[in-house]
Amino acid sequence: MIAITTVKGVTPIFRMFDEKKAKEFYLDYLGFSLEWEHRFENDMPLYMEIRLGECKLHLSEHYGDCSPGAAVRIEIVDITAFHTGLLKKEYKYSRPGIETSPWHTKEVCVTDPFGNKLTFFESMNDRLD
Repeated sequence: MIAITTVKGVTPIFRMFDEKKAKEFYLDYLGFSLEWEHRFENDMPLYMEIRLGECKLHLSEHYGDCSPGAAVRIEIVDITAFHTGLLKKEYKYSRPGIETSPWHTKEVCVTDPFGNKLTFFESMNDRLD
């Protein structure tokens, strides 16, 4: 058996193919902030970390880091306000709905320009209203 003292989280890595489209989607549309960027040289692929609250993601242009088409679930508070904020941005490539799941969550699903799926959710069991 492996002794685990503390697990501090997980950082998913999503494949991206276009820096401009990635920043438009994640920073401008979803509201993530750019934490850092790394390239080995100016003409090399980009690797970056973005953050939204306590959620951090890594986006990579490096072949072999990950495959496009991954999915992640991100728990948030007040999904209705988040959803309303997305719709107000009038991003021409996404107009997500808000759904109630059979497992008692409200969910907003978006797909990034590279085929990765992000499901933002809020547990209805945690709500007091």
